[in-house]
Amino acid sequence: MEEPVVESVRYTAVCTGCGAQLECWGTQGLVAGSLRWDVESTCVACGQTTAVCGAGIPHRLRDRLLAEHGPATLQLTDPSVKRVVLMRVLRAELGIGLTDVKAVLHRVLAGACSGTLPEVEHLARTLRRAGVGAVAARP
Repeated sequence: MEEPVVESVRYTAVCTGCGAQLECWGTQGLVAGSLRWDVESTCVACGQTTAVCGAGIPHRLRDRLLAEHGPATLQLTDPSVKRVVLMRVLRAELGIGLTDVKAVLHRVLAGACSGTLPEVEHLARTLRRAGVGAVAARP
């Protein structure tokens, strides 16, 4: 079993119950082959607590993680990789068509495909299972 990859961020928001400052902890993780996220929050003024989670990460949480940790980049470790294999994996993993996969392929080949560390590691693991040498790295 592969090791989990997790990133977290702590931030504040306004409590919907009383308007006080809310303490929030957001996490995205790659666990057992699946990308998941969760946010827990607690209001120290009124005691309201919430916990939400899911598979498709909310844009605001993703943006906070990228701002806190910086983007990870997909790097191919074998420059002679066959483009058709890359395109097949990218189409299946990202759920995109031929037109869109060509643009993503160019970003991957240029070392410009980036995202949160769990997202990029998920794609790198999928590529490795297809026989393509790939790693998630931070500059």
